[in-house]
Amino acid sequence: MISVSNVSMRYGSKVLFEEVSVTFTSGRRYGLTGPNGAGKSTFMKVLTGELDAQKGSVVRPKKLGVLRQDQYAFDAYRVIDTVIMGNKALWAAMEERSAIYSKAELTDDDGMRLGELEGVVGEEDGYTAESDAAILLQGLDIPDELHERKMSELQGGQKVRVLLAQALFGNPQALLLDEPTNHLDLDSIHWLQEFLLRFEGTLITISHDRHFLNSVCTHTADIDYQTIITYTGGYDEMVLAKTQVRSRLEAQNEQREKKIAQLNEFIARFSAGTRSSQVTSRKKEVERLQTNDLARSNIQRPFIRFDQVRPSGKHTLEVEGIRKTYGDQVVIDGFAGSIMRGEKVCLIGRNGQGKTTMLKSLLANDRDLAEKDFDLDAGTVKWGHEAQIGYFPQDHAGVIQHGMTVNEWLHQFDPKATTEDIRGILGQMLFRGEEGLKPTAALSGGEAARLLFCKLMLQKPNILIFDEPTNHLDLESINALNIALQRYEGTVLLVTHDQDLIEEVGTRIWHFEDGKIEDFKGPYEEYMAAAAAAK
Repeated sequence: MISVSNVSMRYGSKVLFEEVSVTFTSGRRYGLTGPNGAGKSTFMKVLTGELDAQKGSVVRPKKLGVLRQDQYAFDAYRVIDTVIMGNKALWAAMEERSAIYSKAELTDDDGMRLGELEGVVGEEDGYTAESDAAILLQGLDIPDELHERKMSELQGGQKVRVLLAQALFGNPQALLLDEPTNHLDLDSIHWLQEFLLRFEGTLITISHDRHFLNSVCTHTADIDYQTIITYTGGYDEMVLAKTQVRSRLEAQNEQREKKIAQLNEFIARFSAGTRSSQVTSRKKEVERLQTNDLARSNIQRPFIRFDQVRPSGKHTLEVEGIRKTYGDQVVIDGFAGSIMRGEKVCLIGRNGQGKTTMLKSLLANDRDLAEKDFDLDAGTVKWGHEAQIGYFPQDHAGVIQHGMTVNEWLHQFDPKATTEDIRGILGQMLFRGEEGLKPTAALSGGEAARLLFCKLMLQKPNILIFDEPTNHLDLESINALNIALQRYEGTVLLVTHDQDLIEEVGTRIWHFEDGKIEDFKGPYEEYMAAAAAAK
């Protein structure tokens, strides 16, 4: 159990939360939600003890599993050791034991201390620590051959999974996970979901993955209106309950205001007359009925809508025998296929299986969108009549050039657009007021993603290609993207690990595994049913 009493946090005049008291009970799994800037990560740091609350207190269990965000903190250590460090008491005992054994000669005191340390190692399951850590790593798709490597040798996504294994190691009484699904593929997310559903302690997680929150969480702690309110159920149930509560409060305020207006009218008409006692009574009633000012929500919802200048031809794409290798590794081997206008193809599979390479291959001959120094080894890619492609790359740091304002960068993609057109599209993606004058070099990851959506809305292409578009988006933006892609009448190719997007947008699946690409002409639900039947 984790107990929070009268905790307050503010930065300058900005209040994140005020006098918050909440208990996170053992056996329950809490999603910590709220709009960007509401204070989710700050509150999580208060819970872990990384930050001290400016006011109030936190009681936490002895064994706490925390997902570390610093990917470079453990670069000097073996992967397997990094996981074992998740149990601080065990790791400290093992380190001290090793230091004593490394001495040239052992004293009697050393012998006594070794006995105590062996007791700690035994109590903390230290004799099976490496095999227990290996099981966690295997579940998170870190192969055995990497377990003895240094963390510095791993890729970013692999490091995140090792740090996740560290948080899960040692049977912690509570787990605090900040964005645990970041950089995880769909299979790893499914494994994590199953693990967390079996976890018997207290779980608190921040995530922008709606499907993950709905699948895992028994309760939702929502940070908004400068406080934290706990709801029963996952994210969707929280949104429904929160909307109902807000609507009820607004309706009650509206009724009070009508009543107050009627009473004030009576008071104005008869205050100078003979009905003074009734006037006095109504004045007291007005005081009693005074409406409360409802706190404003921090939630901002973007509006995304993808249109087409004109539709493409019926046959959108023809691919024949494309092949791509990196050294000795064959990533795409003779793939052939075709896409018709209006199809929405989701590219799924483990990280590193070639999904991004496939998108780059399809764009290899496009003068504007092709990646520099990327060439196909073999095969042909033929886009159909009137094909106009809009591309959202996974790494968009180099796509938005510096030395310009947000307005200037966006305007170059349609010089005929008016200032009002540009402001309108930026406003839809929450660039308000003077934010259009912000230098592009100063954009955060989320702002850069939203600006790329502005570009696509301005260009109005009839083919949209997205590579991991949700990486820097909050839940409200992901939901807006989901709805926009469902309504879009053009053709879509989408790489994502967001299961709701795959299920609700996709009409066709390309599944990547071990150099092979399975082309399933149907939605994800049917694909999974067919895969289960084939086993």
